[in-house]
Amino acid sequence: MLRTMIRRPAAIALMSIAACLLAACGSSRDVPILAGQTGAAVSEGEALYNKAKAADDAGKASRAIKLYDRTATRYPFINAAAQARYRQAQLLEQDGNPRKAFDAYDKLLSQYPGGPLYSPALDRLTVIANDAAEGDIKSSFLGIRSRVPLEKTVEMLDRVRDHAPRSRTAAKARFKTGELYQAKKKYKEAIEAFRGLVREQPESPEAPEALFRVGLIYIEQADSGNQNQSNLDLANESFNDYLIQYPGHKRNAEARKMITSLRGMELERSMEIAEFYMNTNRPEAAKIYYRDIVRKSGSGKLHDAAKARLGELGE
Repeated sequence: MLRTMIRRPAAIALMSIAACLLAACGSSRDVPILAGQTGAAVSEGEALYNKAKAADDAGKASRAIKLYDRTATRYPFINAAAQARYRQAQLLEQDGNPRKAFDAYDKLLSQYPGGPLYSPALDRLTVIANDAAEGDIKSSFLGIRSRVPLEKTVEMLDRVRDHAPRSRTAAKARFKTGELYQAKKKYKEAIEAFRGLVREQPESPEAPEALFRVGLIYIEQADSGNQNQSNLDLANESFNDYLIQYPGHKRNAEARKMITSLRGMELERSMEIAEFYMNTNRPEAAKIYYRDIVRKSGSGKLHDAAKARLGELGE
């Protein structure tokens, strides 16, 4: 009796798990067959693939897509499974469903890394992700182009990067992510993407431009009044890092001009603070900034103005 009571909850639990699997997948036809059950199932899978191919050859794309998907999902171990998934993705693209095609290519790359279809599938995955990033992806309705949400586009680019880590493809995907965030003024995310590229692939052709972009973003933030001085300091640091890491890069001269400009902006801000202290009768605090301007500038209008102010204050 006790043994029966112990077995019953276990049986109920197993039945519940099976029910959940069926509910999640839709039907038992969509549940992958386990590796140990492949005996008779191989011929079943091959027969299903042949049905899919017959529908494909007959121009019945919708039916072929469903059958190819069922073949690759239910019988992932048969020789034709990878081809079934690849052809499913191709037909989805042709049918005007690039986002569904992207998911199909992604499944193929995850299940069959290193197979003969890996490279062409990765190429198509990359093309679709880049089209999404450029707002040039078609919807399934009359081929109308629609813009994919930023979060989804970034997710697609991340998948491209994950399937080809440390490759040129990954570097391009990471850079494109930074560009998308920068365009949307999501500065924190853009800086993380650009810095991630420099950190992970410092030798890639995209890395120098990525680090240069970091400096530009900090300037843009400073111009918008967001933590002005700290962003100017971070911009200066980024451009100096860029010059040290990538001497001879095509934007070196521009970076040096930026650093000079930043120095001028810093001096102007110091003068504003010094004048504020003067106007509020705090001359000793003002002197600190005037002295700093004289020390850092060496010559020029701000240098002369600060020196004159110090003279008025008895220095």
